[in-house]
Amino acid sequence: MQLSIGNDHAGVGYKQAIIQHLESKGHQVHNHGTDTEDSVDYPDFIHPVAKDVSEGKSALGIIICGSGNGAAMTANKHQSIRAALCWNKEIVALAKSHNNANILSLPARFISIPQALVMVDTFLETSFEGGRHQGRIDKMPCM
Repeated sequence: MQLSIGNDHAGVGYKQAIIQHLESKGHQVHNHGTDTEDSVDYPDFIHPVAKDVSEGKSALGIIICGSGNGAAMTANKHQSIRAALCWNKEIVALAKSHNNANILSLPARFISIPQALVMVDTFLETSFEGGRHQGRIDKMPCM
């Protein structure tokens, strides 16, 4: 699967571990994140992930910043993006199965790398349920 990942300075170690984990499972990862812990502006690294997903270059995206909030807010500015800020695997499963999230936003300062890897696996392995949930998703675009 083609995936895109982006991060700010708070997510460097997380990104490296996630990329290694995904590539070991045969996935291809487009890396749009910073590789240093020098302070950067997260939108510069999140917009390319959202663009990859919205244009179909990547099936899904993973974004990482300190709280996960700024990254999710940035990604959700893109019309076809449903970025979900998640902090445990149960929230990830619901975001994917009920909301068909196509970008996972991780809060690096509030979860461990092992937790992040479990959450990434849950994100990739959970399917959208459709049904009544599709009607709700159809109402998400601005009117």
